[in-house]
Amino acid sequence: MNKQIEKDRLIRGTAMDGKVRAFAVRTTQLVEELRRRHDTFPTTTAALGRTVTAAAMMGAMLKGNEKLTIQVKGDGPIGSIVADANAKGEVRGYVKEPHVHLPSNSKGKLDVAGAVGTTGFIHVTKDLGLKEPYRGSVPIISGELGEDFTYYFAISEQTPSAVGLGVLVDVDSSVIVAGGFIIQLLPGLSDSEINAIEHAVGQMPPVTSLLDQGLDLEEMLSWLLPDIKVLEEMDIKFTCNCSRERVERTLISLGKDELVDLNEAGEETEVVCDFCNEAYTFSVEEVQTLISQTEKSNLDTH
Repeated sequence: MNKQIEKDRLIRGTAMDGKVRAFAVRTTQLVEELRRRHDTFPTTTAALGRTVTAAAMMGAMLKGNEKLTIQVKGDGPIGSIVADANAKGEVRGYVKEPHVHLPSNSKGKLDVAGAVGTTGFIHVTKDLGLKEPYRGSVPIISGELGEDFTYYFAISEQTPSAVGLGVLVDVDSSVIVAGGFIIQLLPGLSDSEINAIEHAVGQMPPVTSLLDQGLDLEEMLSWLLPDIKVLEEMDIKFTCNCSRERVERTLISLGKDELVDLNEAGEETEVVCDFCNEAYTFSVEEVQTLISQTEKSNLDTH
């Protein structure tokens, strides 16, 4: 099986007569795209990759035009990680300090906890189309992120869950495989069924090992839930909705004084999108046009 050309995808299913909900996702191309755009070092690639992998699966729990933003804000050297996802499989993300790489941890793995930090919070904001967005926050408990999202579901969403996240990075810093799973226990499970799931999760090899061996997502979930029934699948893709027009609106919203300050040096103004690292350049003349627009809008409102 040629892993290089396998596209990113997500599956959603149920098991144990609908008493278990399950998600699995491959995010290799997404994480590699983010690594390339943000020039992340290996440990940072793993931390950002695990976060956007969780975001992709949490986005698949939404409906229609709903979307969510995850912010992981720990006390480690990478600062904050931000990921956006929606119900259509569109995901983007960035990390404040991309150039962090630490020595391997005691297990010989990338030290994600060292990069993220073990003190801080995970904040999840969901735009469900209501007046006020839903906001949930939990403390970071390990910094490895899989355990942290497991804790988030238990505390903030009151849903006992098991979350596995993994990113395998090559010697040239590129992403070999990335992916994850979320198993959610719904009401009605017996103690023996819960114990069986916990045992299977405890015995399961790392997500990256299974994906690197060529297992597909259905096989990965079958490892945990032999009677899994897949209900839906979707493509996962990096998408950023920034545009020159959006950046222009953002600049105009700064107000006339800020724009005049930008033009004082007589040089081009460059605005870089945090999520995709795309740079938008505005000449002195173009900024002057935006200043004129702010003056016009001020006149219109008076």
